[in-house]
Amino acid sequence: MDVLMPQLGETVAEGTVAAWHKTVGDEVQKHEILLDVETDKAATEVPAPIAGVIAEIRVPEGETVDVGAVLAVIRGPDEAVEATEIEATDTAASEVGVAATTEAAPAAAEPAPPVQAATTPRSDRLRLSPVVRRLLSEHSLDPTAIQGTGRDGRLTRADVLVAAADGTAAAAPVEPAVAAPSAQPTPAPTALPVAADGGRIPFDRIRRLTAEHMVRSKTTSPHVLQAIEIDFGAVDSVRLAARDQFKRERGYSLTYLPFIARAVCLALKDSPRLNASVDGDGLVVHPLVNLAIAVALEPEGLVAPVIRDAGELTVTGLAQRIVDLSRRAREGGLGADDLSGGTYTLTNNGSFGTLMTAPIINQPQVGILSVDGIAKRPVVVESPIGDAIGIRPMGILAQSFDHRAVDGAYSGAFLAKVKSLLETKDWSQEL
Repeated sequence: MDVLMPQLGETVAEGTVAAWHKTVGDEVQKHEILLDVETDKAATEVPAPIAGVIAEIRVPEGETVDVGAVLAVIRGPDEAVEATEIEATDTAASEVGVAATTEAAPAAAEPAPPVQAATTPRSDRLRLSPVVRRLLSEHSLDPTAIQGTGRDGRLTRADVLVAAADGTAAAAPVEPAVAAPSAQPTPAPTALPVAADGGRIPFDRIRRLTAEHMVRSKTTSPHVLQAIEIDFGAVDSVRLAARDQFKRERGYSLTYLPFIARAVCLALKDSPRLNASVDGDGLVVHPLVNLAIAVALEPEGLVAPVIRDAGELTVTGLAQRIVDLSRRAREGGLGADDLSGGTYTLTNNGSFGTLMTAPIINQPQVGILSVDGIAKRPVVVESPIGDAIGIRPMGILAQSFDHRAVDGAYSGAFLAKVKSLLETKDWSQEL
């Protein structure tokens, strides 16, 4: 069976083989990790589709190929039996054609084995993602001295950062060893002059592809920004009352983001053209809300894992999915399904106290909403007995939309619906 380069996102057309965890001739089990693939979205593990033996590795580490390209070939148990029977038949046929009195002729050269990618066998314990390997190198850490908390004891990004902060697991000096034959080494980049007060930091591949994705989005879609101010008093009355118990029971905080996500999902039902994708000279309106949540992997880049059918989840359900996806994104544990199929995106800078952000649309979607800082501010409060100045938790939600798909009035109606929901809905029913 062929192992193909997966589609890691709707707009991703290619991927780079970052690391092979198996070599030709190795036996693999179904779902066992074969290799790591890097795209402009993330570093992702590719599992074996079937159990069997690695017959070929067609794409070496460091090579970039299109989605759908054959990365490797796995020979399953049935194929192995079939190949053995064919080989035995061929051998018998050749023996029949050889005269008994003929002296043994020189043996024909055996077929050359399939080209094997330049890989280094690794133990299960030391299968490291590209992000983890880079962090180990940057901090000069010995991976064997760090306790992994990931699947099957693998090291995660968080494990390495903790070890770096503790000052433990320093790499031991490595004695010189005879290098194994390999392909021509890639020359080191030419050092550039560095000023006394700074220097040049080259983009790594993920950072570079993220930049290209952003530029492509800006040149593809005519971006328009609209923003609306929200009074989060109704949300706070429920959130603050449930905050302590929520964290004790679930182990994470109840933030504003799942409330906003829920309001967005409900509002998109009334504004379906924002839950859509541009396709040539038409608009594909999606029946389900698959909500993408932007997660920063600084300095590596940005990913937007997807909560599928988010419109059917409560605030509690959305909070759980957001925490799970964010954790796996930062640990490099996202799969292809986690990064594809998004129909609308939320990006959250609120923890930094930003006032308003103009986000870039996640192609081919037509809308993205930025959640910025929420803080208490003096505002005019209307009441039956007159206006007054009150202290309220206020924040700005800013939407960038594709003007090819909708106009300002349509976007404004959507934002007004989100505002109405956040300010008037009985949120106690959602927890």
